[in-house]
Amino acid sequence: MTETISFDGLAAQITELNPVRAIGRVARVEGGVIHVSGLANKARIGDLIVVYRAGEPLSGEVLQLDGEVLVMLPDEAPDGVALQDRAALLQPRGIAPSNAWIGRIIDPFGNPLDGKPLLRGAAARPLRRAPPDPGARRALGERLNTGMAGLNTMLPIVRGQRVGLFAGSGVGKSSLLGHLAQNMTSDLVVIALIGERGRELRHFIEDVLGTEGLKRAIVVCATSDQSPLIRRRCAWAAMSVAEHFRDQGRSVLFLADSITRFAEAHREVAIAAGEAPVLRGFPPSTAHMIMSLCERAGPGQKQQGDITGVFSVLVAGSDMEEPISDILRGVLDGHIVLSRDIAERGRYPAIDMLRSISRSLPAAATEPQNALIGQARHLLAAYDRNAMMIRAGLYSTGSDPELDTAIQIWPELDGFLAQVERQNVENSFTQLELILRRAGSGNLPIRGGRSFRPNPAA
Repeated sequence: MTETISFDGLAAQITELNPVRAIGRVARVEGGVIHVSGLANKARIGDLIVVYRAGEPLSGEVLQLDGEVLVMLPDEAPDGVALQDRAALLQPRGIAPSNAWIGRIIDPFGNPLDGKPLLRGAAARPLRRAPPDPGARRALGERLNTGMAGLNTMLPIVRGQRVGLFAGSGVGKSSLLGHLAQNMTSDLVVIALIGERGRELRHFIEDVLGTEGLKRAIVVCATSDQSPLIRRRCAWAAMSVAEHFRDQGRSVLFLADSITRFAEAHREVAIAAGEAPVLRGFPPSTAHMIMSLCERAGPGQKQQGDITGVFSVLVAGSDMEEPISDILRGVLDGHIVLSRDIAERGRYPAIDMLRSISRSLPAAATEPQNALIGQARHLLAAYDRNAMMIRAGLYSTGSDPELDTAIQIWPELDGFLAQVERQNVENSFTQLELILRRAGSGNLPIRGGRSFRPNPAA
């Protein structure tokens, strides 16, 4: 099967070869962009173009068409470019995944980054395409085992759900993504490392993702030193790869790190194209760019599979109201917030359950399970509201029975949120129920008037 796929990909690549290219000339270099004459009537927005500066190729993308001149944004600084240098228009390049890509590390053009040969698939896919017809999409699927007790119970992720992972730098975002890539239920994982530091790629692959995690993953990477065109393309290429396997009927886990750097790359490109930075430094098209990427994930149609998406966001100073965070919270099906305060006291993953939410609830859990979740959240909130008074020694035991229970249960419940789940979702709920029972609270009051009596047989 592998030989057939490789041959088909090679045949498709040979078919696309074109010995004739349209040639233009550099007319002007201004503000980091290059104006090329002679190609405007043949080019389209987004086409690839290469300028030969002293014989060395400088590639880029068509940003604007203006009469007889097109504007090109190069992938590198245009140092060495001279007037009348030749410019060649290339065929639009999509990406052509195949099963042979699983376990590999590639760049946004489908070229291998792991030093081993890699042939393209038989059919190229466009980088940007419309999401599935919303009227024909299936509903969200069953709850997935994430390998974390806290996410399995209080913050569930279901098949086809799209969630945001909001975190500052150094609070464990990459480690949590690596854990999900290794343990979360799916047929395969597609990981987009957008604007990643060069030295971090190997660390993520070897130490965070690990050998076993890589066996079922495809990693698409664009490092921070590369042009904004390539960094932006990284997210689109990774999503196109995920869609290829979704259309085969597979369940795909899509991890993007990070949407913030995707938006920053788009900002550089859009401003170079003439857009005004009106949204706290971001151009107006940023919101649509992010939303259109996220909408491509989710459940497929009929016989298609699904793409369960986790989109990470770098949150500066825990500001959940900055533009990228605000856009994502409005379009996704839930958000996971990592807290620096929690990380500094040594609990990983540093998930702030009270600020996080999953819109798959309450449908993703049974009524008794929802009662357990509600009680656990209620006790966590009671402790959080009074944490300063408790730590200062100003609270007297017996003043508030509910707070007494919250204080008693908090260390064990806090540890449960960081507990690795080796079995399944049901086992996570069993552990949560045992913790609540050990609090000795009998009938556990639930907000809204409901109550849950722990199962004495558990």
